Amino acid sequence: MKKILLVANTDWYLYRFRLSLARTLREAGNEVVLVSPKDFYVTAIESEGFRHVPWQVGRQSLNPFGEIKAVLDLLRIFRQEKPDLVHLHTVKPVLYGSLAARLAKIPFTVRSITGRGYIFLGSDLRARLLRPLIKQIFQVALQSSPGATIFENQNDRQYFISENLVRPQDTHLIEGVGVDTDYYTPLPEPQGLPVVVLAARMLWDKGVDTFVKASEILRLNFPARFVLVGEPDPGNPASIPVEVLKTWVDQGSVEWWGWQADMRKIFAACHLVTLPSLAEGIPTVLLEAAASGRAIVTTDAPGCREVVQHGYNGLLFPPRDPAALAEAIQKLLENPQLRGEMAKNGRRLVESKFSSKLVIEQTMQIYAAG
Repeated sequence: MKKILLVANTDWYLYRFRLSLARTLREAGNEVVLVSPKDFYVTAIESEGFRHVPWQVGRQSLNPFGEIKAVLDLLRIFRQEKPDLVHLHTVKPVLYGSLAARLAKIPFTVRSITGRGYIFLGSDLRARLLRPLIKQIFQVALQSSPGATIFENQNDRQYFISENLVRPQDTHLIEGVGVDTDYYTPLPEPQGLPVVVLAARMLWDKGVDTFVKASEILRLNFPARFVLVGEPDPGNPASIPVEVLKTWVDQGSVEWWGWQADMRKIFAACHLVTLPSLAEGIPTVLLEAAASGRAIVTTDAPGCREVVQHGYNGLLFPPRDPAALAEAIQKLLENPQLRGEMAKNGRRLVESKFSSKLVIEQTMQIYAAG
């Protein structure tokens, strides 16, 4: 039996995306401990029978003393728990956890790069100033302790290799966290006015403004409802202010349904799912939509294009192009038969390539190698 720590910068990430992995590891006889800041999902995690250890880390903080404290807190946790393996998810846990794992002499560290995010994709002054520093920290963190680094798409993997942030021999490709194909099953389309959904954190780099502009183009001559599902993320510099979202709603551009606990109800209420993101790891919401029998419109961008085969289970369009997004949405809404064929193909694609069972098997193979 091994003791395994799963570490992330939010408890919702662990509960939403890594709970199936935790269950499988426990069923295999391992002790599994989840580590993250304490928030609303800790109760749900503990109700599943897992122990949660709180870790204080600010997602947006840049205070050097606070960041050093976050590393030292994680080092303290590692020394107290004495795990055989730690699996780190998202940027700060990967950076700080790798450094702490080296100091704590953890035998094997697995790091999941779930997307490049604001630091690497942002074009504002803050992102440009931080990028060189973060690259230097990545070089130290990813090359200084034994372990494996998992990427969700080949573009991110190649970027980290070409920038000399990680050793090529330490890298692995696992496309996303997978989707439970027993939980998400094909759903009939609803009656009534067509509904198009964008479900994501309300961030600029998710292309939310592109979706709003596309809805304004379509509403001129095409009857449909355009719905945002999700909340702003104050811990992310790319978060869209609530006031902006409310303005879009007041103007009649979109509806905003906020955060939803059960995405199956959202897929059941819509005809089409879109994600105009600038880049992703592998967007889980698109996998869930495809598993639920929904055609997809998304950007021809890293991560998104791995989920959608253009013309097979959805349509791709160039990032930041509202007119192209509007055209793709209209094409599918006007053609229910094509939409239905793409929905069936999407389900087949998820079952063959993106199911959580396949992803967990691949992840556990990496664990076994350590």
